[in-house]
Amino acid sequence: MRDPNKLPRRSQAPSSLAGKLRKHSAWLLLLWFALSLYLFLSATPHAAPPLQRSAFLRPKPRALSAHTAGPPVRIYVYDLPARFNRDWLAADARCGRHLFAAEVAVHQALLSYAGRAARPEDADLFFVPVYVSCNFSTPNGFPSLSHARGLLADAVHLLRNDMPYWNRSAGADHVFVASHDFGACFHPMEDVAIADGIPDFLKRSILLQTFGVNGHHICQDVEHVVIPPHVPPEVAHELPEPDKSRRDIFAFFRGKMELHPKNISGRFYSKKVRTELLQHYGRNKKFYLKRKRFDNYRSEMARSLFCLCPLGWAPWSPRLVESVLLGCIPVIIADNIRLPFPSVVRWPDISLQVAEKDIASLEMVLDHVVATNLTVIQKNLWDPVKRNALVFNRPMEAGDATWQVLRELEVLLDRSQRRRYVGSWRRWRPER
Repeated sequence: MRDPNKLPRRSQAPSSLAGKLRKHSAWLLLLWFALSLYLFLSATPHAAPPLQRSAFLRPKPRALSAHTAGPPVRIYVYDLPARFNRDWLAADARCGRHLFAAEVAVHQALLSYAGRAARPEDADLFFVPVYVSCNFSTPNGFPSLSHARGLLADAVHLLRNDMPYWNRSAGADHVFVASHDFGACFHPMEDVAIADGIPDFLKRSILLQTFGVNGHHICQDVEHVVIPPHVPPEVAHELPEPDKSRRDIFAFFRGKMELHPKNISGRFYSKKVRTELLQHYGRNKKFYLKRKRFDNYRSEMARSLFCLCPLGWAPWSPRLVESVLLGCIPVIIADNIRLPFPSVVRWPDISLQVAEKDIASLEMVLDHVVATNLTVIQKNLWDPVKRNALVFNRPMEAGDATWQVLRELEVLLDRSQRRRYVGSWRRWRPER
């Protein structure tokens, strides 16, 4: 016979289970939604990320100092055929020493960099060593960029066809050097550079370029790092220490002052700034202004208190680095110029900036500095950290210009990954 006391319990079992289900239905629904979303995302193909290291695995940026062996960015250096680099260097030794030679110096420094990725599969970034500033023209002996776009296009064509790494990001994790007047536009005249623009095949890549201005400019409308112009590292050691040298020249400038008086091209060199310098101070005995070339002009810089650094075709000039290395205060006359590595080289502490329209007041500005804070600026100029950051050593040294480039690339890499992570979250966020 059945126990009557158990019958009610059996009849209550279904309602008890239903109660429990109702109680936990919200959690079950949430679990089901999460599982469905996971399966959906796993099955959906993602666009190739611009830079390859995972945002989830990437460590937080670490504090870097001049004693750090190198920023933790892994860069692979392509071994391109010699026609893209080594042949140019072998044809003319100037290729590795002139003001545009950062393309050579960075390449050679990266080849000996201990953190260089040995295999492309392990790389965060890819360095493409193409020397575009080593085509010295016969008539004037200056570098010619007439072949630059074609040479770069050939290199990119090779990478597209023979290597898988360019295609997976359309070149977004590839690094080039554009160490001449208007950088990524690859032309020395600004109006032509702007008209030509940046080659389409480089618009997703990273450019290391000497050209930089504040505000929008088509020739920097690409991911880029502003680098210093190349000056041979031995400049810092070939003369007596700047703080011990005799400064008997008040203000110094040697270089091109103006174009041919007939000005056939219709372009005014230096936006007439150098012409106005000559007009205002050419007869002033405090100003040592010379047009003619002089191979030992750095000895004159080492004797000067102030070294004038007016714009040429582009805002920047190798005088910026030479002045710092020789203890001569750079007087930058180039509106809106953006200078390299400002977090390390605090330019307001070691230089003066004078607006292009204020040439007539230049002497008064320099006299005021002499009467107030000349000694402080000179002391800042001799800071070894600032000096080292502007020099491309071969091999690379901790804190030097190539080291600073890697540091800036590490910042770009982290920023790109953050954009990728935030963009992905926004793209797949469920609608409410």
